Amino acid sequence: MRYEEYLIEEFRDPGASSGITRREFLAATGGILILFHLGDLEAAPGRPGGGREETDWNAFLRIGEDGSITLFSGKVELGQGIHVALAQVVAEELDVPVERVETIQADTDRCPFDAGTFGSRSIRFHAPLLRMAAAEARGVLVQIAAEQWQLPTEKLAVKEGKVFVAAEPTRALTFAALARGQRIERHLDPRPEPEPMGRYTVVGTSVPRRDAVAKVTGAAQYAGDIRLPGLLYGHALRPANHHFRLVKADTTEARKLPGVRVVEEGDFVAVLAEHPDAAEAALATVKAEWEPHPERHPPFADVDDKSIYDHLVRTAGDARTAAEGGDLEQGAKESVQVFEETYYNAYVAHAPIEPHTATVNIEGDRVTVWPSTQRPFGCKDEVARELGVPARNVHVITPYVGGGFGGKSRNQQAIEAARLAKATGLPVQVAWTREEETFYDTFRPAAVIRIRSGVNGEGKIVLWDYVVYNAGERGAPQFYDIAHHRTRTASGRSPLATGPWRAPANNSNTFAREQQIDLMAMKAGVDPVTFRLRNLAPDAPARRVLEAAAKQFGYRPATAPSRRGIGVAVGTDSDTWVAHIARVQVDRRTGKVKVERVVCAQDMGLCINPEGAKTQMEGCIAMGLGYALYEGIRFRSGEVLNRNFHNYPIARFSDLPRIETVIVDPTPEDGRAHGGGEPAIICMGAVIANAIHDATGVRRCHLPITPG
Repeated sequence: MRYEEYLIEEFRDPGASSGITRREFLAATGGILILFHLGDLEAAPGRPGGGREETDWNAFLRIGEDGSITLFSGKVELGQGIHVALAQVVAEELDVPVERVETIQADTDRCPFDAGTFGSRSIRFHAPLLRMAAAEARGVLVQIAAEQWQLPTEKLAVKEGKVFVAAEPTRALTFAALARGQRIERHLDPRPEPEPMGRYTVVGTSVPRRDAVAKVTGAAQYAGDIRLPGLLYGHALRPANHHFRLVKADTTEARKLPGVRVVEEGDFVAVLAEHPDAAEAALATVKAEWEPHPERHPPFADVDDKSIYDHLVRTAGDARTAAEGGDLEQGAKESVQVFEETYYNAYVAHAPIEPHTATVNIEGDRVTVWPSTQRPFGCKDEVARELGVPARNVHVITPYVGGGFGGKSRNQQAIEAARLAKATGLPVQVAWTREEETFYDTFRPAAVIRIRSGVNGEGKIVLWDYVVYNAGERGAPQFYDIAHHRTRTASGRSPLATGPWRAPANNSNTFAREQQIDLMAMKAGVDPVTFRLRNLAPDAPARRVLEAAAKQFGYRPATAPSRRGIGVAVGTDSDTWVAHIARVQVDRRTGKVKVERVVCAQDMGLCINPEGAKTQMEGCIAMGLGYALYEGIRFRSGEVLNRNFHNYPIARFSDLPRIETVIVDPTPEDGRAHGGGEPAIICMGAVIANAIHDATGVRRCHLPITPG
């Protein structure tokens, strides 16, 4: 059964998959099991926290008695296509067609522990684990065949799912023949080396997504598609303001409605019904009284989306130095012109098309959760704590997730569904409304960035003094060839909850840095591409992507503002380098911006699935249009004012430009796969702002760039 079929079957019959422990699962599986311990891997940055690396397996590969190959991964499929890319890695090492590798993801009873799916880490850190595990699996199969034939392993080879004698290719054993009737756990010392990059035949090819048809036809199952006997839909009472608390709630009218159940547990009040609209209508009859929370309200009573920037700077602690070199005073002396500018960005919501949703079913001492989450194992622990049951009794099955972008790292909806399932004794589904989704979101932080920079008479940057308030360090340290530089970060007190948002901080920092670079290029009388190349070291990886983007775009040098509406931006994230060149049109009467074309060149090292990488780049560019031109949270004293798409617009298909992607070949010495889910988004604010300046001569230093 393919994993897609398994998911659908699970939703049809929750008893289809019994709640067994991982140990019981291992005992029942048969076949060859390759268990790979995270502590054995030298790539420490990929290790999850909390000490679990000492007790949990991080890669888990099974070769069945029928020759089938299944990889189990704790990573979640959020639309990024890693279910295909990870299968390609395993197929490459085992020398089998990728179609033979099945991927099961984010099922806490069937998959190894994983800290979560975020930070473009699945390919960078998880794929190498699977690659090493698959290489060891290949070695184990060769060893078993060598024992049967009483031959040295050096005389054997592997091809197309078979182990054979190199000198006698017809003398072969299939993986199925080697695994039949056995359960073997072996580790080889020394471990076999993975296949060298020059011999890859599966990795580096464009393999179609396995979920494409299901998602296009609507057959794909998300958390909100689960239907269980007796299922109730729950809606909870919410305050209008983050800084308010419940005084009392009158649920009299709701209790009179047929088929409606009411749950009141302290300040948690919810209504449930057999249909979601009935539950929503019943909730509307609840009369609630709220008051300012004494611990939250006073410090932020006067802060809104206009005063937030002064507030962040005023409340910031001491700035921390993230990078520095040379002497700033000397840089100022060498400068023939010094530039000072401040850049701002608003809070930004994740706005996934699928809001936070979860279904919980409790049967005896077993709890099954189907959540839209980026952290299934975190969800498992959180639900267990909420219900007061052992974590081993909670089974989290993560279906397809309709967008996360960091926002589905929190599992509040799953906790609410668990509380209601326990209170009613029935399965419960909680699906947040769009208003709830925006209200309870953790936003990309609002930020202030101040830059003081200078150039000498030769157009070289000799001074760079940079401080970012509240966004964070990611993307802040500059990568240009500047002798005298300093980068500092500081955090103010945020009135709204903030959290990871696709390439967090880097969007803000790239927006500021790349506009400042353009500002200096203009004053130096040099076109933006030439100025950047002049200020990049000869071996800088940024040069390769910038030159590739300029070639694809057909870029012709011109000093801004050239009135052509062409912008340039360069950045790096997740070990990947990107360069964007965009063309925009600006309606001089209304100020409306139309982005016509975006070229993005990306150097991501080893590209496992080029077509998958291109779709991620295109998705980043589409999402980046939103934060650049439309998206910004309006709030007043903790109350979010724009909670739905009519007043919090995101980019639509009609807004999309012509998008061209270029994947730059890695250098010969770089055989690693870098991150691909986030880098292409980081330049969108900067490249559009620079294009607007080139078209109009007006520099916009505030995100989003709205008409006016």
